[in-house]
Amino acid sequence: MHRKLRLKNRNDFSRIYRHGKSFANGQFVVYWSRQVNAEPFRLGVSASKKIGNAVVRNRMRRMVKEIVRLRKEQIAEKIDLIIIVRKPAIQMRMKELDKSMVHVLKRAGLLKAPK
Repeated sequence: MHRKLRLKNRNDFSRIYRHGKSFANGQFVVYWSRQVNAEPFRLGVSASKKIGNAVVRNRMRRMVKEIVRLRKEQIAEKIDLIIIVRKPAIQMRMKELDKSMVHVLKRAGLLKAPK
């Protein structure tokens, strides 16, 4: 993920949580909102202490960012995303996480139509 495509600002997170929409499945919760900037999309990943220690949380963040990086062409443009990792995700392999991520993004209507 490029640095300019990351959500880092607390105000951005608060705006998305307050005014955005959310969809969830067993492994992920996705909050999203339309953005004002011209970037393709921006991503923030949240993994709370409930899912494990720092090693586990950072591993899950890296895996989620990699899944989004590989699927960036399929994700709708001009949106801000926050992906929250839930505890069941820590036992899953990368392929299963990818499938689950596609499922929740499809439910949220954030995937582009295939060409």
